[in-house]
Amino acid sequence: MSFAVIKTGGKQYKVEVGDKIEVERLEFKPGDEFDFNEVLLIGDDNANIATIGKPMLEGAKVRAKVLEEGKSDKKIVFRYTRKTRYKKKKGHRQPFTKVEILSIAA
Repeated sequence: MSFAVIKTGGKQYKVEVGDKIEVERLEFKPGDEFDFNEVLLIGDDNANIATIGKPMLEGAKVRAKVLEEGKSDKKIVFRYTRKTRYKKKKGHRQPFTKVEILSIAA
């Protein structure tokens, strides 16, 4: 089974064909297909072969399909300073895009 390491949203993800992952919000609508062009590594588990880019692989693409967009669960940010009666509570919901990996091309 081949796999790839892609970079998107400042993070790196190890993906295989058929994986469904949540990444930072992308500018695509649900149902759109697109390519991840920033591929760092392509490997094959069966043959124990890996092709590593310096830093990116030239001409490598990972095809993906947008499944849905949404917001993750709420994270609570709480500040407290003792003896001064200072409290501040904020919440944050990070937007995400859920994608399915369709193919990996070297």
